[in-house]
Amino acid sequence: MRVIGTAGHVDHGKSTLVAALTGIHPDRLKEEQEREMTIDLGFAWLSLPGGEDIGIVDVPGHRDFIENMLAGVGGIDAALFIVAADEGVMPQTREHLAILDVLQVDCGVIVLTKTDLIDDAEWLDLVEMDVRDEVANTVLADAPIVRVSARDGSGLETLKAHLAEVLAERPRRVDLGRPRLPVDRVFTIAGFGTVVTGTLLDGSFHNGDEVIVLPGAERGRIRGLQNHKRKVQHAEPGSRTAVNVSGLDVHQVARGDVLTLPGQYQPTRRLDLQFRLLADAGTSIFHDMQVKLFVGSAEVLARVRLLGTKELLPGQSGWLQLETQEPVTVVRGDRYILRRPSPGETLGGGMVLDPHPPRRHKRFSEAVLQNLESLYQGSDADLMFQASLARGVAPLKDVVKQAHLSEESGAKAAQELIEAGRLVVLEPDQKDPLVVAVDTWQKITAKALQWVSGFHGTHPLRKGISREELKSRLKFSPAVFNAVMDSLVHEQRLEQQAALVFLPGHEVRFTFAQQTRIDELMQRFADEPYKPPSIRECQAEVGEDVYFALVDLDRLVPVSKDIAFRREEYDHMLAELRAHFAAPQGFSLGMFRDHFNTSRKYALAFLEHLDSLGITTRGDDVRFLR
Repeated sequence: MRVIGTAGHVDHGKSTLVAALTGIHPDRLKEEQEREMTIDLGFAWLSLPGGEDIGIVDVPGHRDFIENMLAGVGGIDAALFIVAADEGVMPQTREHLAILDVLQVDCGVIVLTKTDLIDDAEWLDLVEMDVRDEVANTVLADAPIVRVSARDGSGLETLKAHLAEVLAERPRRVDLGRPRLPVDRVFTIAGFGTVVTGTLLDGSFHNGDEVIVLPGAERGRIRGLQNHKRKVQHAEPGSRTAVNVSGLDVHQVARGDVLTLPGQYQPTRRLDLQFRLLADAGTSIFHDMQVKLFVGSAEVLARVRLLGTKELLPGQSGWLQLETQEPVTVVRGDRYILRRPSPGETLGGGMVLDPHPPRRHKRFSEAVLQNLESLYQGSDADLMFQASLARGVAPLKDVVKQAHLSEESGAKAAQELIEAGRLVVLEPDQKDPLVVAVDTWQKITAKALQWVSGFHGTHPLRKGISREELKSRLKFSPAVFNAVMDSLVHEQRLEQQAALVFLPGHEVRFTFAQQTRIDELMQRFADEPYKPPSIRECQAEVGEDVYFALVDLDRLVPVSKDIAFRREEYDHMLAELRAHFAAPQGFSLGMFRDHFNTSRKYALAFLEHLDSLGITTRGDDVRFLR
């Protein structure tokens, strides 16, 4: 289902034409009917030759209501660009054409209305020539021109045929699985409750879906859907849709809000934009300028951060970072319009490049400008790469969503990046693996190497940093940390021994004085191997750093917070345990103590250590060897 929109100067017959085409007069407000002037958006629908149903959004033409017009043209597939034969091109004709051009509504039909008022065929030819000159070098340059009269009905069937032809050449809206409906009307119906309407984009709604209103985060549930006053079980992307929402008060939603499913979109107050200033704009664009942003059905005040230049002159294009007073919900690729607040004037517009830039850009950074150019001109793979840079390490589905690609296009783009070595897959066996741009990956791995190297510099007597301490320092998620470690160990850029991580080739070297104290300490262990000095005594004799170095080097094995054995005695005690204490009836603490001619303190510390490792298990007064 498609949606078309009218455009053109006030009193050029837009609403009358819609009524003649559809049998529905779009002017629903009493004031509109009394003044015979469209003030707000109107809606109607018709069936084209071939049976396709299309919706029509009728917009105001008067300059005082141009901003209402902008709320209706964001989601249209084609335009009915209307020029009255008795007046020809007028000021709002040009302004509406500029808006269609900026929004890239490149599908439509030009309609000469009120032809019944003109008897002179040459006059109609002149008006046509004037219109053709006006639309040259715009999105409607090749649009067909149809002469009609809403009063006598001439040309209406030809117009419908042309509409069917131009829409047949336009691809239908893609279902990306993440529906959003920019709200353009809100009202209540007795016995039903709140109803919102808009053009549904990027996905489908179904009866019973839980929905959320952004940016306010109010929640409700769909209790009914309508297309063109017909009840439906689900609404497809591209259709004019009325949504009856339970649990949502009419005052909790307004024009400009977005109705969507929870967890799909995140409102923003900062946007990176490609922008074109109209050639006939009455002002240049300068840094910190206040503007009105129109995107979707939203209208918000914003401040311009002009990037790459000090001033943008009429007719020029450039890059903007916009900071809005109120949050908006948009995605990459959305088209938008900027207007000057006072005096009101359409300045231009363009495309949203990044709806969630993480920070304010440096205005004249070459890297920032190149990134924006890539986002604007790039292929699907380029968009995926830029989205991955923005997300860091993230599930593949989230990166595809950030790039605003379909699942199929995103998968192809990801595979292209992986084969080119620009995207790294951290969990290849997972259904939705973590991926990261190679640039980001290099920074992550460099950070890990830097931490290990820094630890060696600060603690030269330690074999390495513990894996858990490194994970805590890096603040990576468990999945990312494990992937980093696996990669660096596989590439032999790090080594891992038990729970320690260290750089290849790193060795602990003791000074002569330190080695002398170590030899003296080891002699004490040798003199009484099963009644060794306490850990506190060891640290007092050789120093804490040297003691921990001996532990890292596996020369000492702590079995409790107070007791450590030399590796030789530790291994011997374990071997003796397995050789002499494997009897089914088990063994007591006293038996173990007496076997090694030690004291209860040392025997208990060693056996409790083995209990914790699962080598032994304790009964009432005996232990059993597993």
